[in-house]
Amino acid sequence: MASSRSPAEWPGLNGVDGVDSGDGVDGVDERRFDVFVIGDVGIEVRATLPDVRFAEVDADRLTYAPARAIVAGTAVNLARCATRYFRRVGVLGKIGDDDFTPVIRRELRRIGADDHLRVEPGIPNGVSVMLRGRPDGRRPDTGPGVRLLVVQEEPPGRRLTAAEVRSAAAGIEAADVLVTDGYSLLSPVSRTALHTAARIARDAGTRVAFDLVPHDVDARLPADEVLPMLALADLVISEAPTLARLLGSAAAVHEVRELLPVLDRAVPGRPLWLLRFGDTSLEHALAYQRDGLLMEYPTGYGDGVERAGFGDRLAASELYWWLSGGSSASGGEAAAPRSA
Repeated sequence: MASSRSPAEWPGLNGVDGVDSGDGVDGVDERRFDVFVIGDVGIEVRATLPDVRFAEVDADRLTYAPARAIVAGTAVNLARCATRYFRRVGVLGKIGDDDFTPVIRRELRRIGADDHLRVEPGIPNGVSVMLRGRPDGRRPDTGPGVRLLVVQEEPPGRRLTAAEVRSAAAGIEAADVLVTDGYSLLSPVSRTALHTAARIARDAGTRVAFDLVPHDVDARLPADEVLPMLALADLVISEAPTLARLLGSAAAVHEVRELLPVLDRAVPGRPLWLLRFGDTSLEHALAYQRDGLLMEYPTGYGDGVERAGFGDRLAASELYWWLSGGSSASGGEAAAPRSA
């Protein structure tokens, strides 16, 4: 089913059986397509500090605030949203071997995702801490407050190997889309595994989607270590300023349409680009494919909307829209689901 509406309009951000947000969007009426996700899986501690601005902290402080520990990571976060849209969701990541391992596997079962995890014996699971501070109340344009994300150095996911990816080839080949992200590029080992997965997918006719994170990847890797993955992708999701900095386009950092010819020169083929932009690089998106601007649309993010998890909800919606032929205006076609 091709749609001229934006992903935020159809299928919307509520999934098949999500809670009605009151925006008048009906969402999807059936789960379709199979998705295979490769990315990080671990434990994350999250806390929002409504009374603390990081810039004001100049001494030790005790504060009581909402805090929780959850199973998270790029693969789990997307899968949690994707199971509300897609018929089948598989997750491949490398995890550790400790008391959190059964907790992680239980969470995948709970959300309805297929477990393709690989375990590294004798190694603890990766742990991250996400803190979000209070916005600067003196400035109305500061958004939800600064986020501090502390990630364990060299978590198990950085050691996912090409051999482990090949052992999961059947799941990749059976999927309608392989979804990957840039954290796997941060290690030579997992980078090779990521390229292997993308080539397995392309050889099997499985589409490849790539989320260009972390958002400061340009400060962590040279462009020539990122471009090969962009060239393997059929769909790329990215904050526009991230791509502009990575590709050395100063003008495009502030004007998203200046980025489009830069992308055409840097990356061969006709991937569909979903470029996030706005005050916090999440308020708007531009869908673009070589030889034609597809559409610009508001994502639905703004004041009063919880930021944590919003990007994954939006990405799941965009993936369903894309596979359903939503990009047909620029030559995209709906995918025929591979299994009934």
